[in-house]
Order: sequence, then structure tokens, then C-alpha cells
Amino acid sequence: MQLVDNRRARFEYEITEKYVAGIVLAGHEVKSLRLKQGSLAGSFVQIIDGEAFLLNALISPYKFATIPDYEPQRTRKLLMRKSELLALQTVKQDKHRTLVPLAINLEGNRIKVIVGVAKARQKADKREYLKKRAEVRDQRAMQ
Repeated sequence: MQLVDNRRARFEYEITEKYVAGIVLAGHEVKSLRLKQGSLAGSFVQIIDGEAFLLNALISPYKFATIPDYEPQRTRKLLMRKSELLALQTVKQDKHRTLVPLAINLEGNRIKVIVGVAKARQKADKREYLKKRAEVRDQRAMQ
């Protein structure tokens, strides 16, 4: 079940690979995400000292929690296999690719983040993408 989607990332970037990562959250953050109160707009993934972190992701405060100094956009650790982290380490060195969170999903009783290896689209590429999407939409409408 998809809790949060980063639709803008799919438009701005061409996704070449996808990885699934766990995320370290507090209890009230889990409850807030289950209510779909989060946003991945402007967020990104960074590899620091061999560990993956999710930066600038917004998880709104849970309205029934009494957390006095909660920071909604704090840095959160992602849980990935070492082999995946090593593969993503090479992406960090490439200037033309970046790591973007695509979605936050609920799998069973665990919350997972879908991380995509992305390459930025040029303006002309975005126009072609919009044209193709419009064509598919028109074909579906005719059927």
C-alpha cells in the first residue's frame, strides 16, 4: 500500500534502477505516515560514511502525540544491504546521476522507501514525455 508518492521526481528524472530500503522512524512518525501525512517533495538520498540517509523528507507531526520539540524534516537513516550500499556508492561519484526517493510504502507492518537511481531530464526530454503521456491518455479515452 502506497503511503507517499514523489510524482515530481518521476517527471524531473529518468529512473534507471530502483532499490527498496527500510527506514528508521519513531512511533508517532509511523502513525502519521499511516494517515498519509508526509511529503517527499525536494527530498533526496545521500550516502555518508557507508550509510544511506533520507534528507528533507517531511513527515507531519501526529496530531495526538505530545512531542514538544519534533522536527518534521529531520534526517532519517535508511536500512539497506551492504551490497546495495556499495552499488549506490558509485552513483555518488557520478556527477550526472543522483539518488531520489520515489515512494514510501507499507509492506506488511513495515514501512519501506523506494529509492531510485536517477538521471536528470533535459527540457526537450520532458516535452517528449508529456507528449507520450497525452497520447496514451487519448488512446485510453477512445477505447
